Amino acid sequence: MKRLEQGLFVGERALYNSRDLEIIDSTFEDGESPLKESKNLKLDNCIFKWKYPLWYCNNVEVINTTWLDTARSGIWYTHNLFIKDSFIEAPKQFRRSSDITLINVTIPNAEETFWTCENITLKNVFARGNYFCMNSSNIKIEDFVLAGNYAFDGAKNIEIHNAKMNSKDSFWNCENVVVYDSTIIGEYLGWNSKNIKFVNCTIDSEQGMCYMDGITMENCKLLNTNLCFEFCKDVDATINSRIDSVKNPYNGRIQAKGIDELILDDALVDSSKTTIIKE
Repeated sequence: MKRLEQGLFVGERALYNSRDLEIIDSTFEDGESPLKESKNLKLDNCIFKWKYPLWYCNNVEVINTTWLDTARSGIWYTHNLFIKDSFIEAPKQFRRSSDITLINVTIPNAEETFWTCENITLKNVFARGNYFCMNSSNIKIEDFVLAGNYAFDGAKNIEIHNAKMNSKDSFWNCENVVVYDSTIIGEYLGWNSKNIKFVNCTIDSEQGMCYMDGITMENCKLLNTNLCFEFCKDVDATINSRIDSVKNPYNGRIQAKGIDELILDDALVDSSKTTIIKE
């Protein structure tokens, strides 16, 4: 493998179509697409300052590397990517890419990040930005912090452990999601989604969990959550807190320490199909 150290790379496509290359302590200055169409790369302690650095790449390993804000739309159409101990300031990262692993990565401007990607693994990642992981699939996440609305819209096959999410309208239009030991804050959680499960979670969501098909909640707390489960099918919820209000679930079972307001409109739903248990 060829090794480049303390390089300063300028101009468009500075290292275009590189193969079997190790780049250390180097800066990619001005110039778009410096590593476009490259394969089998190792980058250590590098800095990207301009747009589109890793497009159409394969087999890329990155550690201790920084993308500045100006390195936006940096990683598109790239596959087999591993990033560790890095800082990604630029927005619109990761588009139509696959087999991506991030460990100990901070993304403070994660607007429109991870769109239409598949096979994503995130561990100890912080992200701030709207529309995180839209239309992506096969996602595994552990030790995750997100501040940004509309997360995971249209995503499928998601498993999350130990997350803290401040995200309005998260998990909309999703399918096959399980979230463990997490805190989720944000209005209108989970609308129009199918096969969603929350285990040991604390949720603060005004009008959360509505229009869902298959919603399971085990040992969860619902804070500031009203008009929930509206027109939901196959509800199975064990809630270890009081619920502000429940409105017109189609069918299922809801157990809680109390429900301040229970709205069952027989003109809209058959209330006999839902079992309500108040402890």
